[in-house]
Amino acid sequence: MRRTSTMAAPRKYSLELRERAVRMYRTTAPKPQIEKLAIDLGVHPEALRGWIRQA
Repeated sequence: MRRTSTMAAPRKYSLELRERAVRMYRTTAPKPQIEKLAIDLGVHPEALRGWIRQA
C-alpha cells in the first residue's frame, strides 16, 4: 500500500509576525483597537483577533 504524505497549506502570515502582533497587543497600554493594530501590521483584523484568542 502506498502512503501519501500531505503537506500543510502555506501560511499567509509568518509565525514571527503572529507572535509579534500578539505581543504588541498584550504589552501596549492602553490596549489598542484590534482593527487599528491589524491595519498598522498589515494583517486582517479577524486573523489578529483569532491569534489573540488562541494565545
